[in-house]
Amino acid sequence: MDYGQIFEIIGRHHRFYADSLPMIASENITSKFVRRCYVSDLGHRYAEGKVGERYYQGCTFIDEIESIAISLTKELFEAEHANVQPISGVVANTAAFFALTKPGDRVMALSVPCGGHISHDTVSSAGIRGLRVSYYPFDNEAFEIDIDETRKLAMKEKPRLFILGSSLILFPQPVEEISEIANEIGARVVYDASHVLGLIAGRKFQQPMREGADVMTGSTHKTFFGPQRAVILSTGELADDIDRAVFPGVVSNHHLNTLAGYAISAIEMKLFGEDYADQVVRNAKRLAERLSELGVNVVGENRGFTESHQVAADVREFGGGAKVAEKLESAGIVLNKNLLPWDTLKDTANPSGIRMGVQELTRLGMKEGEMEEIAGIIHGVMTDRISAEKARERVRELKSEFSTIKYTFEEHPAYEFPDLC
Repeated sequence: MDYGQIFEIIGRHHRFYADSLPMIASENITSKFVRRCYVSDLGHRYAEGKVGERYYQGCTFIDEIESIAISLTKELFEAEHANVQPISGVVANTAAFFALTKPGDRVMALSVPCGGHISHDTVSSAGIRGLRVSYYPFDNEAFEIDIDETRKLAMKEKPRLFILGSSLILFPQPVEEISEIANEIGARVVYDASHVLGLIAGRKFQQPMREGADVMTGSTHKTFFGPQRAVILSTGELADDIDRAVFPGVVSNHHLNTLAGYAISAIEMKLFGEDYADQVVRNAKRLAERLSELGVNVVGENRGFTESHQVAADVREFGGGAKVAEKLESAGIVLNKNLLPWDTLKDTANPSGIRMGVQELTRLGMKEGEMEEIAGIIHGVMTDRISAEKARERVRELKSEFSTIKYTFEEHPAYEFPDLC
């Protein structure tokens, strides 16, 4: 075995995605300007501590880059404070929980079947902090938190922290209402914006900090088309607590090559984010509408299906989420199985639902017409009206027309594997 074998496998991976429709809702694709940072010397260096207060020498230019990233982040989200050092969304959430709670505190979050992320629960970040988790009462039909029942539960259990945001997020969440409850009992609100961070930056989703959230966390690689890392926004009052929780709490070095890439993606978001976010939501809505017209049981019909980049469907009649996701992958459509509110954790292996995201397809320039075509292919494969082989041909043909990255400084190929050796 030699290094060439690894490069050959990576090449096949690139070709697979060049010929497929990437619809995992937690992914996106970065521009060549962002990617250039990955192979810079920054990837070899350390910069523990704050800008201007490093524990290592040689950080002059790193400080310049991080200062720009902080300034852009505060501007994009109109935040009093921004920390750009977390290297993932889970790390950002862990830092927020350490800053806002102590072991034994009770928090409220969405259960995983209702869209909650694992980091909000005892199996992950909340458990690492030693928190006790209660779940929001959830209205399955409306696909939203039941505020009246939540108020009753909160007055009884007096949680220290309310956690909002989710990994299945179709609609804005009741930040104002939850913030009012939190104020009554002396609690805080943290909003995990990982999935919708780009839509928030693009002014096409709710603005959690304006609506009362004390802290907003978010990974920067879903609807925000940056590298895989994260940010934390907060009020000025909580700035020191957040910063201490990040370093030395949960981050040492913070991957300086992707930090630089994030700064560039933030510039892209500032310049192109509003147009991009608008098209993302338009695409998601049209995909959902067309799937529903074809007879697919799309979640959230009574609320217009979606206001985000995501579309969810109950596919039990087609064998369940795992079977459908595997079948669609064989046709070149990459999405994931997903628990829905009427599932339990025992259904994880083959849940009721599938989750689709249109954010990467949108960055490649696809619009509503392409969403209609994709809906037809998905429906055809699920119902066996189109063979996987025939569907893959149609997918390749469609994808060949959308092989460059848009919403950046200049259009360029999306899936090339650069030869640097």
